[in-house]
Amino acid sequence: MRRLLMDEIDWHAPLIGIKGTRGVGKTSFLLQYAKENFDVRRRKCLYINMNNFYFQGRGLADFAREFRLGGGEVLLIDQVFKQPDWSSELRRCHDENPGLRIVFTGSSVMRLKEENPELNGLVKSYNLRGFSFREFLNLQTGFDFPACSLNDIVHNHEHIADNVLAKVDPLEFFQSYLHHGFYPFFLEKRNFSENLLKTMNMMLEVDILLIKQIELKYLPKLKKLLYLLAVDRPAAPNVSALAHEIATSRATVMNYIKYLSDARLINIIYHDGESFPKKPARVMMHNSNLMYSIYPNRMERMDVMETFFQNALWAYHDVRLGDRPDTFLVDGNPFRVCLDSPHRMKSNIIYTQADLRKGNGQQIPLWMMGFLY
Repeated sequence: MRRLLMDEIDWHAPLIGIKGTRGVGKTSFLLQYAKENFDVRRRKCLYINMNNFYFQGRGLADFAREFRLGGGEVLLIDQVFKQPDWSSELRRCHDENPGLRIVFTGSSVMRLKEENPELNGLVKSYNLRGFSFREFLNLQTGFDFPACSLNDIVHNHEHIADNVLAKVDPLEFFQSYLHHGFYPFFLEKRNFSENLLKTMNMMLEVDILLIKQIELKYLPKLKKLLYLLAVDRPAAPNVSALAHEIATSRATVMNYIKYLSDARLINIIYHDGESFPKKPARVMMHNSNLMYSIYPNRMERMDVMETFFQNALWAYHDVRLGDRPDTFLVDGNPFRVCLDSPHRMKSNIIYTQADLRKGNGQQIPLWMMGFLY
């Protein structure tokens, strides 16, 4: 599956960082870039993974220098945060090897510029997300539906729906996507839910604890907090109650919530004009696949649909909670998620409806929000 991000990256930049949550396909993305752009016989591009024990006894900067002297042009570094002092090593790779282009992957928990001033102004950072519904649909059907902007969807959704419905009924695939379509490893011949739970534990145990340098003894508190947030319906968190449940302070709970959000396990949504460290207006799971893996028997259908909605929009748009609990503000414009056709519609609200194949006017099929990337 060729990802849209492949054409958005400035591949001529000397230092490129690709962040993403565990399991979204960062390794495959690097290898696909190499396959598309380099002849393996010329040995100009090299993929390395910091999981390899070889690099425990060999500095990354020294290795890059040897590669460059041998005629190397592009070094692809996977899981760079596994290397001690990785940001300083990357800076040395850049400074000591003119003409060498470096592309590295890292966890979404990493703050490349804020926490690593030696890279500020040097690295171009991009985010690789899980599959959109559009990508999932293309993969399942063999079609090549293009991505649409939110403006296109709002103003031309009937025309877009006609083009899609002429070839396939998207609702036949929508529930499968909600259950297991966000993470590319659903293609593997393994139990998806077990694989996702294993991946979630790795996000907690490696991505958060290692990168944020949290002691292992606090891992059970972090896991319990995630579970408590997951089994509760999307709402403003009761920080005092959560602090009591996991036996820690309110400030620590707020920090843990931010770490879980950075790891793309949850999304935190604020009212307009508010941001961290204020208490979120709502905490939701990052995507619906996580909901089915953690608490499949306690889900409300509306919660699943709203989770899909905010996950489809948050990366490229400012998503806030409106004055009413059932209204989202997207770039300041009110949207509402509906299971059925609303009885009364307000002229200033865009309604996204779960079971709608083709919309009309301000009623838009919810599945179409999955065509934003």
